[in-house]
Amino acid sequence: MLLPDAASYDELVQKFSWTIPERFNIAVAVCDAWAEREPSREALIYVEENGDTATYTYADLQRLSNQLANLLVSRGVQPGDRIGVLLPQQPETAYAHIAALKLGAITIPLFTLFGEEALEYRLKDSGAKVVITNDAGAAKLAPLRETLPGLTTVFNVDGAEGGAEDLASHMAGHQDTFKPFDTAADDPAIIIYTSGTTGQPKGALHAHRVLLGHLPGVEMSHDFLGQPGDRIWTPADWAWIGGLLDVLMPALYLGVPVIACRFSKFTAEAAFQLLQDQKVRNTFLPPTALKLMRQVPEPKSRWSFDLRSVASGGETLGAELIDWGRKTFGLTINEFYGQTECNMIVSSCSRIMEARPGIMGRPVPGHEIDVVDDEGNELPANTLGNIAVKRPDPVMFLGYWNNPDASEKKFAGDWLLTGDTGTRDEDGWLRFVGRDDDVITSSGYRIGPGEIEDCLIRHPAVALAGVVGKPDPQRTEIVKAHIVLKAGIEPTDALGKEIAEFVKTRLAAHEYPREVAFVDALPMTTTGKVIRRELRSIAKKEG
Repeated sequence: MLLPDAASYDELVQKFSWTIPERFNIAVAVCDAWAEREPSREALIYVEENGDTATYTYADLQRLSNQLANLLVSRGVQPGDRIGVLLPQQPETAYAHIAALKLGAITIPLFTLFGEEALEYRLKDSGAKVVITNDAGAAKLAPLRETLPGLTTVFNVDGAEGGAEDLASHMAGHQDTFKPFDTAADDPAIIIYTSGTTGQPKGALHAHRVLLGHLPGVEMSHDFLGQPGDRIWTPADWAWIGGLLDVLMPALYLGVPVIACRFSKFTAEAAFQLLQDQKVRNTFLPPTALKLMRQVPEPKSRWSFDLRSVASGGETLGAELIDWGRKTFGLTINEFYGQTECNMIVSSCSRIMEARPGIMGRPVPGHEIDVVDDEGNELPANTLGNIAVKRPDPVMFLGYWNNPDASEKKFAGDWLLTGDTGTRDEDGWLRFVGRDDDVITSSGYRIGPGEIEDCLIRHPAVALAGVVGKPDPQRTEIVKAHIVLKAGIEPTDALGKEIAEFVKTRLAAHEYPREVAFVDALPMTTTGKVIRRELRSIAKKEG
């Protein structure tokens, strides 16, 4: 572990210091180092949807990644070339990343639900040379090949279909030994494209040191991950930073077995079943997953699970979910915060800190976090401003791929502006208010949607909620709530008024939703966050 043992947050900060070697390779750290020390150590457990399981040791991952690395070299892949990985959670996903990183290439995790346009943009922008995918991915890529002249090779883990080559048969002819390329810690390793809630996605380019930069936050959010018996799973796709660098790579580095399971459709019941069947001890559950699991009645009487840590990030948790987590799991859910460009920088840790619902935590040791104005000036405590991270920082991106102007605009002096607004109190606790454009201005008040959404889901009829500002000639904006009701509950005007009054009596008169709209579903990003800009667009047209 990178974190020292400590009995308090202050002691943890005092004891911690970065040790970033000049030469470092993610693949060697997460695979070969363990394979040489404990080759038979359990690394990955693959659970198929029918319940079949297969276990992979570190020696297995080393052998398979070495064969694939040799295959890629035979196809002309050189250090710095880009390799796309278009696969769900499965063993091939893990050893594809490991193989590419071993030879000094740059990997591009790609989400399996991307359509052709999304794939074409990312592959063209990155100049990817090879993609490793499955039948479904090969079918999407086939009509794009003419527009992607740089994409010379597509390997298919399911066989030679869709104009792609069979990965397994080509790997079989290659040696299972490989000398990893000697990479510097600052050498590029991974391009992760932002989810693109505004404008075209940008490729955040990360160095090999990004793994080391993640570790303190990952360990903290799981009450010091790496304890004997730890065993981790997340429903978050490995194509996103939350799955790849918050779970898969850090766990492999720490020697914690990873459960790989990609549900064709996430259900709360399937999640509880997996926690039970695979004896999961640690899990990262995004807020949307927690909200869906919260709707299942009496889970403790239906399943037997024994979790040691639950982490969550992406949207602020409120008192309702924190309380539900304690009743259901017998522990306090640890919130963490970050973004694709600079992740895992704020966290709570129930082992050494009290939980403060609505407060996302304190800076992870090693990261300098503050709230600043648009010019990068630090603001007084309890003043709303930009949540910012000071450079240099090991977890911070190198810049946006092929986009120096956007990279420069991300900074105000030495402060990386996250694009999120929040406040910091006198003790350094950080409160997330919302994206810059999520903040609602109503009658002179600046209102964050997260607190209202948390209050709304406490109402017994509400399953999910999305809150935005709707233009109003008198108040600038009014608060509008979009509500997904629980199954079996009918939307009525009376219920809408009841829900609005529920918020009014629990929060404040200026924060209650003056309009309530019942909807079948909320627009979500592929990482499970409510796309409030779509709701704002609807509200603007109505206004």
